[in-house]
Amino acid sequence: MIDHKELYQHYRKLLIEHMERKSEKTLYNGQLFSRQMMENGVSPEDVLSLHIDVIKEFYPHMDEKFQSAFDFLLEAMIGYGLAYREHQNLRYKQRQLESEIDIAADVQQSLLVGEVPHYDFLDIGVISRPAKRMSGDYYHFVKDEQNCLSVAIADVIGKGIPAALCMSMIKYAMDSEPEQRTKPGAVLENLNRVVEQNVDPSMFITMFYGLYNESQHRLYFASAGHEPGFYYSSNKDEFQELIAKGRVLGLDRSTKYREYEKNIDVGDMVILFSDGVTECRTEKGFIERDEIVRLIRQRMHLSSQEIVDGVYKELERLQDFQLRDDFTLIILKREV
Repeated sequence: MIDHKELYQHYRKLLIEHMERKSEKTLYNGQLFSRQMMENGVSPEDVLSLHIDVIKEFYPHMDEKFQSAFDFLLEAMIGYGLAYREHQNLRYKQRQLESEIDIAADVQQSLLVGEVPHYDFLDIGVISRPAKRMSGDYYHFVKDEQNCLSVAIADVIGKGIPAALCMSMIKYAMDSEPEQRTKPGAVLENLNRVVEQNVDPSMFITMFYGLYNESQHRLYFASAGHEPGFYYSSNKDEFQELIAKGRVLGLDRSTKYREYEKNIDVGDMVILFSDGVTECRTEKGFIERDEIVRLIRQRMHLSSQEIVDGVYKELERLQDFQLRDDFTLIILKREV
């Protein structure tokens, strides 16, 4: 608790020094005083009232108009002081919230980002970056006992914390699936029931789920309304859309998902991504899907990881290094 008499004497001394010397040092001392008052919870209107009391001591016969002006200023500062304290309180709460979000983002990162499996016959590259601190994108790899690779990529229709929490639920639902995942369509049907039952009706999830069979070098896949990927045929040296139709997760509990398949020859690539890749917005508008193909083709002599890293850096540059949406890009390239 600050003693008012002691405070008055201290301020009076500072003001006299300034009135007599009018130097940068006395002004700086005034700044230090104001910071001390703020740290001790003294309101702006209390400091102004202190100033008025000292001035009245120096000029006891102050003109009535000056006195009225000081009274007006004091009333104005009372309102300012209330607003200032409310602002400080909101800033404190914001810092608390940001700290909690940082912790949540770290937890989400540790939960969602898994290890990329290694295969002699398959070169895998993946990059996933949130537009904000928490991501609504999700990718998933599982290497089973038969050396088959399960790959999934999903995107919550929405952003921020609700999308991130929803994606964490999808991660646990995926983990509960049996290790032997032989039917991509059946996997999506199970996830669809989980989403329909547990997610708010206003939120939906798109997902691509594929199973790469190593003995056949064939990709079996299904999609729940996810952004179509690309398939690169090395024999034809051309890119095709990897189209698979299906409703988004959470729309209808009874939805069935059609299964597709694709033979993967040596040198072929499967490119999967979230809509944050194709909906990259530049000064000229959204980029075309052909631009994604062009960026990949420029880097086809590199490893899959180098390709996805290079494409990301280029699209990030085109957006002035500010992602508008969560960004996830996966490339599977058959080596032998």
